[in-house]
Amino acid sequence: MLHLRLIVPADRTEEVVRTVEKTVGTTHLVVLPGAARDPMGDVVMCDVAREAGDSLLGDLRELGLDETGSIAVENIDLSLSRRADEAEEEAPGEGADAVLWEQLTDATHEESTLSVTYLAFLTLATMIAACGVVLDNAILIVGAMAVGPEFGPLAGLCTALVRRAPRLAARSAIALLVGFAAAMALTTGFGMVMDAAGLFSADMLEGARPNTDFIWKPDMFSFVVAVLAGIAGTLSLTSAKSGALVGVAISVTTVPAAANAAVALGYGEIHQMWGSTEQLLLNLVGIVLAGTLTLVLQKVLWERQRRRALPRG
Repeated sequence: MLHLRLIVPADRTEEVVRTVEKTVGTTHLVVLPGAARDPMGDVVMCDVAREAGDSLLGDLRELGLDETGSIAVENIDLSLSRRADEAEEEAPGEGADAVLWEQLTDATHEESTLSVTYLAFLTLATMIAACGVVLDNAILIVGAMAVGPEFGPLAGLCTALVRRAPRLAARSAIALLVGFAAAMALTTGFGMVMDAAGLFSADMLEGARPNTDFIWKPDMFSFVVAVLAGIAGTLSLTSAKSGALVGVAISVTTVPAAANAAVALGYGEIHQMWGSTEQLLLNLVGIVLAGTLTLVLQKVLWERQRRRALPRG
């Protein structure tokens, strides 16, 4: 269930209440006249089944409530109510399959911002991966994958393509391009510092690395895994199963490939650098392609299910 808290101009309250009441899957409707002070208006609260949430949010935005008042949405972790159970049964479909497009757009917008924190995490992840590729240490590679924040902009790009949101697409693309460029440049410098300290060497990079040489040797399995990870990551976002994102993060080779390319560039290993770059691009393309197609399919299937649930006549 979702909890909605609405601030409504007093002259629009009846219209908003009727919109809530006609939406299948809503319950616990509360109206507090004159309770809001900034902005001025009435407070309307209700609970709605997740599978009916996107439709209700769309109707409220059509009324201009996001411009004249406020729409706040919270997830309800526990609701002990027979009426809530009935509302969920009345709503079409399953809550786990529902996509809250406004929530998804808002979440990916935040995760796609090129911020200092984002750059710091991506750079640290790339540096950890650099240690992993030079030492041929798979544990460090997995750790770097988990730290990397790059799935946020990738999900933002997928969402922007499906929702035709050019600003979100530009924001996501900038976060990816600038983020990886900065992280790789700093990691190249980091590699040179480690070399000067005697901790890295060209021989370590060029020697046999049975645990990590796949990073700069892309093949079709790289693309297949990226596609599967893109599907899983998108489903984890749209179904609020965020725990699956950890598994997605450690199944793709974006950060390790960027790290290997950066270190190889510092040592003039052009062959490894290009191989790693191909691996990076292959993973990025696979994730974006799979994520976008997953969202399109979810949108089509959910719309068909919603139409079948509408009363005929």
